[in-house]
Amino acid sequence: MPLARSLSVTSLSGLEEWDEEFDLEDAVLFEIAWEVANKVGGIYTVIQTKARLTAEEWGENYFLVGPYVESNVRTQVELIEPTNPVLKRTIDKMNSSGCKVYFGRWLIEGSPYVVLIDVAFTAWSLDSWKRELWDLCDIGVPWFDREANDAVLFGFLTAWLLGEVTQSEEPPHIVAHFHEWLAGLGLVLCRHRKLPIATIFTTHATLLGRYLCAGSVDFYNKLADFNVDKEAGDRQIYHRYCLERAAAHCAHVFTTVSQITAIEAEYLLKRAPDIVTPNGLNVKKFSAVHEFQNLHAQSKNRIQEFVRGHFYGHLDFNLDKTLFLFIAGRYEFSNKGADIFLEALARLNYLLRVNHSDVTVIAFFIMPARTNNFNVETLKGQAVRKQLWDTAQTVKERFGKKLYESLLVGQLPDVSKILDKEDFTIMKRAIFATQRQCQPPICTHNMLEDSGDPILNCVRRIGLFNSSADRVKIIFHPEFLSSTSPLLPMDYEEFVRGCHLGVFPSYYEPWGYTPAECTVMGIPSISTNLSGFGCFMEEHIADPSAYGIYILDRRYRGVDESCNQLTSFLFQFCKQSRRQRIIQRNRTERLSELLDWRYLGRYYISARHMALAKAFPDTYMYDLHKPTSTSGFRYPRPASVPPSPALSRHSSPRHSEAEDNDEDERYDEDVEAEKDRVNIRQPYT
Repeated sequence: MPLARSLSVTSLSGLEEWDEEFDLEDAVLFEIAWEVANKVGGIYTVIQTKARLTAEEWGENYFLVGPYVESNVRTQVELIEPTNPVLKRTIDKMNSSGCKVYFGRWLIEGSPYVVLIDVAFTAWSLDSWKRELWDLCDIGVPWFDREANDAVLFGFLTAWLLGEVTQSEEPPHIVAHFHEWLAGLGLVLCRHRKLPIATIFTTHATLLGRYLCAGSVDFYNKLADFNVDKEAGDRQIYHRYCLERAAAHCAHVFTTVSQITAIEAEYLLKRAPDIVTPNGLNVKKFSAVHEFQNLHAQSKNRIQEFVRGHFYGHLDFNLDKTLFLFIAGRYEFSNKGADIFLEALARLNYLLRVNHSDVTVIAFFIMPARTNNFNVETLKGQAVRKQLWDTAQTVKERFGKKLYESLLVGQLPDVSKILDKEDFTIMKRAIFATQRQCQPPICTHNMLEDSGDPILNCVRRIGLFNSSADRVKIIFHPEFLSSTSPLLPMDYEEFVRGCHLGVFPSYYEPWGYTPAECTVMGIPSISTNLSGFGCFMEEHIADPSAYGIYILDRRYRGVDESCNQLTSFLFQFCKQSRRQRIIQRNRTERLSELLDWRYLGRYYISARHMALAKAFPDTYMYDLHKPTSTSGFRYPRPASVPPSPALSRHSSPRHSEAEDNDEDERYDEDVEAEKDRVNIRQPYT
């Protein structure tokens, strides 16, 4: 099968050139995952954003394999006839044997080919395949675990598909990359049947690790002491754990997404990863240097409009001196660090009050929970805001018409005559409509389990009820953001751009796409040294906080110490001037190339080459002494020192009494960026 190859992995300024060359003329790549054209979690984002770069490298010989979900296919996939004759024969043979296999193009960047397998259509084979799994691997799957049943069906069908491809007259060298335990059984079966396939298994988060952390276990300190079989059995996931561990051990190459997950995998799955493959994003670079700053201002104005409605009647703070913080993700109260964030907000509120700060902080919690509708008081706030706006526009039009007529006859207007009693009556009624007897609501929706909700219970404990005396306000939005929402009509990307700081103090976060997305959009963020993203940034940046990447120590400090450190980060951020925040956003956005697949895709390339060399040693050679971690260059501290008041010296933008009136002081972004580029150095060995 000929390969239309156009490999284009560009190097960043300051990085070593990626000189790895491999002859892929007779190689085919299959990438298998449950989240191909089927959004469930973060793996969907990994595969979707990486597809363009992989398609450029492999051309017509790149195929994604996933489950057929009709609702997703209708909107995301263009079904076509297979273009590859070997694959066409394989799909026709499987369909004639009682399967339903579809072929098409996934309508995303890169337009990769997809092979979609209808697992439900072959459910009649489930019992016989479970029996075969037990005979081969001594792994029994209970009848009530629907997700594991799907994994069995998907695994056997994937192995069937790959087996048929290898039966062609001149089979190509096949690389099969399996993501997560749901796809892992296919890898185990390929190795057991001795198929000539180079296999890779990537775990994005270990099953047992996620379950243990959800149970409030001192996970990282006891990592070496866990009886993994007992722990998995106690949580009724032993069969899932066995599938994941078998896939990790059977693969030619085993990878994880971060160094922290690599440590976890070594203890829980009993195999150290061969290479770390960090998650990237498709970074859109702006032609104008300050375009992302303009987008920040536009989105911030939209959030301010929502805040005006939400806090009507209690809008006794200056929106121009209000900072928007947010945390977003799955509703895992402890794993995602919502508990420590709330405690830090209570301490921050105390610091701002005792220091008589004029800064107000509004913290958004965007975490989906069970609700039955929008909160009436929240909807009323937006209606009152809109009514006030309409009233102001009406008075403005009447005022403008009278002013225009007065000027036409050559007279200066008499203000007392331009605004008559009717105008004052309209405005007074509007003011009376904004009176409110209750506090602004914490939650924007009606919660189904209000009394047992961990965020609301923690808010009740720390006493942050959006009162006028508090400098920290809290808004809990228990639903993913949508541009069609009647409450906060913004999609997630717009919302992130409008905020000042993302806070993600996670205890368990194998990678962390949320802080990575903040970085790409030029928004500073707080992460931890227990997240893959935080470890990656610590490894690549000499002074992360100088670039707006604050790394919270949750690995070597106790909870109270970590909370104090987080409070310190937040308080120092609140003390920055507007100009200092602008400089910091410029530096944060400059790191976006570091998270681009154009750079991070090289680790996936290396993993595939390693697998080909192990599976086909007579054809491919690979230097096994190449570095397999994500270590690369390190950004130094910026030439002008970070814009943090706690760290600033005379060489950085200094806060002065006159600075608030001199926000337009010249700051040449191109000069600052050039200083940073010149100072990029390779790490010391």
